[in-house]
Amino acid sequence: MSLKLLQPGIQPLGQFDGYDFDFLTLKGGEVVTFGSVPVPAQPGITSPGYDKAAYDAFDGYVNPSMVAKRPVVTRTFSGGLGTVSSANRPLMLADEGILGYGTLFGAVVGGTVGQQVNGPSTYTGAILGPHTALGSGKVTCWEKPGLYAVSLDACDTAVTTGLQPTNTTLDVGALLDFSALGLLTPHTGGSGLGVSVARLVEFATNGSLVTTPNYLVAALNSPSGNVSSVGPRSFAFAVFYFNPPLL
Repeated sequence: MSLKLLQPGIQPLGQFDGYDFDFLTLKGGEVVTFGSVPVPAQPGITSPGYDKAAYDAFDGYVNPSMVAKRPVVTRTFSGGLGTVSSANRPLMLADEGILGYGTLFGAVVGGTVGQQVNGPSTYTGAILGPHTALGSGKVTCWEKPGLYAVSLDACDTAVTTGLQPTNTTLDVGALLDFSALGLLTPHTGGSGLGVSVARLVEFATNGSLVTTPNYLVAALNSPSGNVSSVGPRSFAFAVFYFNPPLL
């Protein structure tokens, strides 16, 4: 859903062209890195088979083996760009997405017999607006050590082994790794690539003070007799200290 900047570095590393095959799949908070793509003979002119980008992305390039290339940002550490692996540096957090970032026209409310309703972290109605990276094709990347939070749907979602409150092996300070799709995952028992980038601090709710959660209003002796409404806090984010290896 989104990346939250709690106590981050002063500013992001920058905004870089997103790899066409995966940058619009970013939810926010995935680990990303640089890859390289060939530059067409006429830089900036859309050519079949070449990665597309805003014109200013062609202002510079490198020239390995006499093949002009430029950088792109990708979340895919296998099966995407052939040169991208867990050894790539720098490792950064992507700050783009749809849910949690706001959209031009919000989300549908109502729909058929009023079934589409939205809350602070749930969207049942269609989103009426584009991905935040769509307009420029660029991804904002954070690489500095600091405190961040990522929505649980943008982490490894495995119930017992992923970065989820249901994983009972996790404790404060647990090492976090990332998967081949850039998803944060436990270093031990998760689906990581063997590179630790963060330490878990806690799981957190969405922080809303407007939508009263059920556990504050329901009681075991409710006059309605509905005791099943009493439940634990509903977590929405993983809070972690991000400090990726530099080289």
